[in-house]
Amino acid sequence: MFFIFIISYTLYMIYPLTFRQLEIFAQVAKQLSITKASETLHLSQPAVSMQVKQIEHLINLPLLEKKGKKLFLTETGCIIRDYAENMLASQKSLEETLAAFSGAETGHLNLSVPETASQFVTLLLAQFLQQYPAISFRLQIHNREGLLNCIKENSTDLVIMGQTPVEMALVTKSFMKNPLVIIAPPDHPLSDKYEISLRELMENEFVVREPGSGTRIAMERFFTEHQVQLKTAMEMPNNEAIKQAVAAGLGLGIVSLHTLQQELALKQVKVLHIEKMPIMRIWYIVH
Repeated sequence: MFFIFIISYTLYMIYPLTFRQLEIFAQVAKQLSITKASETLHLSQPAVSMQVKQIEHLINLPLLEKKGKKLFLTETGCIIRDYAENMLASQKSLEETLAAFSGAETGHLNLSVPETASQFVTLLLAQFLQQYPAISFRLQIHNREGLLNCIKENSTDLVIMGQTPVEMALVTKSFMKNPLVIIAPPDHPLSDKYEISLRELMENEFVVREPGSGTRIAMERFFTEHQVQLKTAMEMPNNEAIKQAVAAGLGLGIVSLHTLQQELALKQVKVLHIEKMPIMRIWYIVH
């Protein structure tokens, strides 16, 4: 269900959940026991229970339920468990790669990322630097063409990108899902409709990324496969411009869900419930 997807991928962006909270809940979900989870995490039972209750309070949904003496996950609990495991695995994957490049304890790394990835990458880097404070970073943000130039000129240590160039001999490692969604202003006729067909989108104008961008390539491939022709109202050079245009009522937009933290929290845009969506891409670490 699209509802399940939206919960799992917007929790971290809308609510101030920490990696520690995700780690604690993942352990509770695995053990299905507050007592066993607290022992594994070397925390007191009240501390573990408090973290679970804080998450439930933030999202206003129960995560656990008791049947007799046994503890079970609710549907929302299962969603957050999967989300937590995905986020923690992504963090670990990035940490391992960065540590290997930097010599684990000290060093300097040049990291180049697309604007779409900048929000979640800074969150992951913050976690990494808590463990490796002696490592310094230079984070550069480019469009796809700029990232390809960084690779060709060998001017960066690592690149995070959504579509790797097949014509280059590179080492690539997938580490995180990157869902592309369609957004609309809150008062748009489709904003409160459930399960919108792809054909209905043809009646609307779209604000899209420039030709050659990873998002544009993925979007065009998806709609071509489903024989849907979208009407393009305007092209924008970055996601921020698209989000502002959509919020202003200039059309629908297609962006990564990872870029919508502020806009969803402030209710400036809404993610539409489209059949066969989101367009699921993958983030890769490339060097």
